[in-house]
Amino acid sequence: QVQLVESGGGLVQPGGSLRLSCVVSGSSFSLDTMGWYRQAPGKRRELVAHITSYADSVKGRFTISRDNAKNTVYLQMNSLKPEDTAVYYCNVPVSGSLVRFSWGQGTQVSVSS
Repeated sequence: QVQLVESGGGLVQPGGSLRLSCVVSGSSFSLDTMGWYRQAPGKRRELVAHITSYADSVKGRFTISRDNAKNTVYLQMNSLKPEDTAVYYCNVPVSGSLVRFSWGQGTQVSVSS
């Protein structure tokens, strides 16, 4: 059974940077298909980065990358804004809101001065 473990979140000031990590265990599949989601308080979970596609709200600031040797997917987040505050998750999009695996615990990102 695949397990997804996200880490790297924290409290950062506006304009700061964070790098999130998602370690995948329990199965072999192409990390190229992994995406990053986020869910802000009171809002629906949204896909923000997948392969080479990015949500308009993060385009030019966030970058997804992978290290196959470490079974890890990263999300480099620069020029962070208060509206980036959310719990961030990794998973593989299937269709619409459907994802391939059970959700991990996520990692909290808070952007505030």
